[in-house]
Amino acid sequence: MNLSKLFETQKVLRNRIKYEGEDRFEKLILALLVELGECANEWRGFKFWSKDQQPRTKVYYGPPEMPDVGTYENPLLEEYVDGLHFILELGLEYELNDFKYAVFICDSVEKQFIYLYRATTDVFAQDRLDRSLHYYRNLIQLYFGLGEMLGFTWEEVEQAYYKKNKVNHHRQDVGY
Repeated sequence: MNLSKLFETQKVLRNRIKYEGEDRFEKLILALLVELGECANEWRGFKFWSKDQQPRTKVYYGPPEMPDVGTYENPLLEEYVDGLHFILELGLEYELNDFKYAVFICDSVEKQFIYLYRATTDVFAQDRLDRSLHYYRNLIQLYFGLGEMLGFTWEEVEQAYYKKNKVNHHRQDVGY
């Protein structure tokens, strides 16, 4: 994955949105936590009370009687990429544009999500003036690990990221 290009692309969107309120960092943290929850919801594997625990990886949008006319989307990948936008935004808070990374994988997807929640709150808990890059690195490594555990290739993630980035720019055009 070309992180420098992703950071550059995210920075363009960030500069277009131009939100610099004092609560920006807190909003980014909360947005990431929400996206993690939405991703877990599409994954469905934690829903032991449900007979339907299969990840939502192929959903048809179009007329039910015409399956060749509509499109098939991957809601799990879409939610993962939504979270990636906020992961990159947090990296921009550290003024990153690239770095070497590893991938950290837990022994279950459930634990991966839980550790991601914790890593996100660890990033938040650091003093605003003295945020440790260590906590951010932990967060991004866990996030990339989640992508692998969910079966995504780097190419799929990048392609979906750029597609969603275009949607986000369009939303800025129309005042979303």
